[in-house]
Amino acid sequence: MGAQLKNDIFASSPHHVNMLQKIIGSEDPSKHLLCRYERSFDGFAAMLTEEEAKKMAGLEGVVSVFPSQKQQLHTTKSWDFMGFSRQVNRSETEGDVIVGVLDTGVWPESESFSDEGLGPPPSKWNGTCQTSNNFTCNNKVIGAKYFRAGENFSQTDHQSPRDSNGHGSHTASTVAGDEVSMTNLYGLAQGTARGGVPSARIAVYKVCWSDGCSDADILAAFDNAIADGVDIISISIGLSSPRGYFRDPIAIGAFHAMRKGILTSTAAGNDGPGIASIINYSPWSLSVAASTIDRKFFARVLLGNGKTYEGISINTFDLKREMYPLIYGGNAPNVSAGYNGSISRYCIPSSLDSNLVKGKIVFCDAFANEGPFFAGAIGALMQDNRPKDSADSFPIPTSYLDPEAGNDIYSYMDTTSDPTATIFKSDEGPDERAPYVVSFSSRGPNPATLDILKPDLVAPGNHILAAWSLDSPVSMVQGDDRFVPYNIQSGTSMACPHASAIAAYIKSFHPTWSPAAIKSALMTTALPMSAEINTEAEFAYGAGQLNPVQSLNPGLLYDADETDYVNFLCGQNYTTKTLQLVTGDNSTCSGSNNGTAAWDLNYPSFALSTSSKAFNRTFTRIVTNVGSPTSTYTSVVKAPTGIEVTVIPSVLTFSSVGQKLPFSVTVEGKLNSFMLSASVTWTDGVHQVRSPIVAFLAKKIVLSF
Repeated sequence: MGAQLKNDIFASSPHHVNMLQKIIGSEDPSKHLLCRYERSFDGFAAMLTEEEAKKMAGLEGVVSVFPSQKQQLHTTKSWDFMGFSRQVNRSETEGDVIVGVLDTGVWPESESFSDEGLGPPPSKWNGTCQTSNNFTCNNKVIGAKYFRAGENFSQTDHQSPRDSNGHGSHTASTVAGDEVSMTNLYGLAQGTARGGVPSARIAVYKVCWSDGCSDADILAAFDNAIADGVDIISISIGLSSPRGYFRDPIAIGAFHAMRKGILTSTAAGNDGPGIASIINYSPWSLSVAASTIDRKFFARVLLGNGKTYEGISINTFDLKREMYPLIYGGNAPNVSAGYNGSISRYCIPSSLDSNLVKGKIVFCDAFANEGPFFAGAIGALMQDNRPKDSADSFPIPTSYLDPEAGNDIYSYMDTTSDPTATIFKSDEGPDERAPYVVSFSSRGPNPATLDILKPDLVAPGNHILAAWSLDSPVSMVQGDDRFVPYNIQSGTSMACPHASAIAAYIKSFHPTWSPAAIKSALMTTALPMSAEINTEAEFAYGAGQLNPVQSLNPGLLYDADETDYVNFLCGQNYTTKTLQLVTGDNSTCSGSNNGTAAWDLNYPSFALSTSSKAFNRTFTRIVTNVGSPTSTYTSVVKAPTGIEVTVIPSVLTFSSVGQKLPFSVTVEGKLNSFMLSASVTWTDGVHQVRSPIVAFLAKKIVLSF
C-alpha cells in the first residue's frame, strides 16, 4: 500500500489489472478487482483466495497484502467542562478548516449541520457530494461520499452518505456541529449542543454499514479524503485485534495523510481496562482515550417492601410508580429452545420464556440489553460486578446494579411470595471525581512498539449528547420505537471527535503547523491526571486530559516529519524495499541510516520498557520555540522514589521564534512494581510544557501479534 511513485509507474489501473492477471491466469482479472486507491496512494482491493494472496505478496512492487476485515465503531456539557466556552477566542479562518469524518455518514437534516451564516466552501476543496437518495450537501457538510466494495446493501442501509446508525452524526456534530439550543434526550442532559469548531466544514466519508466497516472501504475513504483537501481526519473506528503498522488500514491511511500535512485523530478502543488493549496506536496519528465529565445518570428501583436502590442507566421511561411483578431470569428458562436456569439467569437473547416474563420486571445476573426486551418483559434489573461508571440506554425501563444491591433484591424475591418492583426515570447528578478514565476505554502500552507511549491523551467520551439519526432508535435495538434528533452516547468514539475538534481549532490559528506539531500542542498542555483513580496511570490517560484553551499556545513543540517516521520504521526492522514503496522516494534502511531507536523519535512523551527491574536509558529530543522570541525555559522534574531523571541541559535559552534546541533525558532506577511514572516540564514562567515519563516491565505485557 505504497505512495504514488514519482515516475508514476504504479499509479495506472492497467498495472493493477496486470498484477491480478499474473495471479489468476486466464480468467478476466477485472472481475476480481473491487476498488483502486489512486488519488493519494497506490493500491487496490480484490477478491483472492488465500493461496492467490500469498502469490500476490511475493510480486515485485507489493508492500503488503492483508485480508479486508470488518472493523468496529467505538461508541455538550463536555466543552464547558473542559473550560472551552462559547465565548472562546476564534480564528477568522476557522471556516476554512475542513474535517474529514470517516464513519456511518450523517443525517443531513439535523440542525447541527445547518449552514446558516456560512459562506461557500474553501477554494482548496476538491471533493464532491453524492446526492443519491435525497441526500444533499450544503455549506456545512460540503462533501459526502460512501464506500462499499464488492458487497450488497442490506435493507437497513441507505445507499448514500445518509446515516442509518447514528454514530456518524454523533461524531461529526461533536467535531463541528452548529450550536443548537434546548437539546436533550427526553429531558435529560438539556442544554446547547455544539461542536468544538462550529464554523469549520465537514466532509463525510461513509465507510461503516450495518455489518461493520471494511478495510477496503476505509482505505478508499482515506485515499479520497487526502486528495479532497481535508485538514484533519477524524475516525472513531478500530481493529478487532492489533496488527503491524502496514497491515492496519487506519495506520496506512494515517501515514499517507501525515505525508500531506493532515493529522489523523483516532479512538483508542473500548476494550478496557485490560493492559495493551489499545487498537489505534501508530506514532503518526493521535490516539484518544475516553474520560468522564461531571455528569452521571442513575435509575432508582423501588421494591414492594419499600426499600429503594440506586443503579445506573439512561432510562427515559416513566412507569409512574406503578408496581409490577418481579421474576428471576433463572426461574424463567425457555425450555422449548433448550435453555435451563443456569443460562436464563443471564437473560441472553432467546433464553427467557416469554410466557413467564411478559409484563413483568425480570431480574438478571448479567448485563442484558436485548434478552428481556425481546421476551416481552416490562422492565429489567441487572446485577454483576463489572464497573458501573458509564450508563447505557435500554429498550425497556432498566437499572444496572452492583452485587450488594443485587443480593438484597434476590433475597427479597426468595422470601416473598409475590415480589414486585418499579423503576424510576433516570435522574442526573454530578460526578465529583471527574475527570477520570472510563473503565471501557482501552489501555496501553502500544502493542506494536512498547517504547512509544499510547494512548496520547484523554478527552470526554462518557454521556455525550450530540446529533443522531432518525432511522436509529435510542437504544440502537430494533423494535425500540423511540427516535430522537439528539442522543446520549459513550465510548472512545465520542472522545476522538473532541480531540479532532481541538486539532482543527489549532489548525485554524496555525495553518502551517505539521500533524506532529499539532499533536505535541495537544499533549504537552494536557492536564495531569491521578493514578489513584486509574491505577494503569499513563497507560490509561497518556499525557492527560485534553486542555483546549491552553493547547493553542503551547510555548514549545516536539515536531517530526516523514523523515523522522521513516527512520523510526527503519529502527523497527522495515526494509529499504518496503520503505521505498511506501514513501515513493529513495529512502533507505542501510548504510548510514540504520534507523532510529523508538525511544529517540521526537515524541512528546517518554516510554521505557525494560526486561529487568534495573533500568537506564537516555532519550534525545528537540523542541521548537513557538512562544516568545526571546525566552528561557527551565526543566522541572517530578519523580517518585525508585526513578531518577536527569535533563541535560537543564535550561534552554531561545533568541527567536522557530529556533530549535536539543536536550537529553536520562532515566534510571529500579522498578519495585510493574510501572513507575514521572514527568519533565519545561517552563518559562508562562508556559508549562509537560511530558510524561513511564518505565515498566515489558515481560508483563502479553502481545497478541
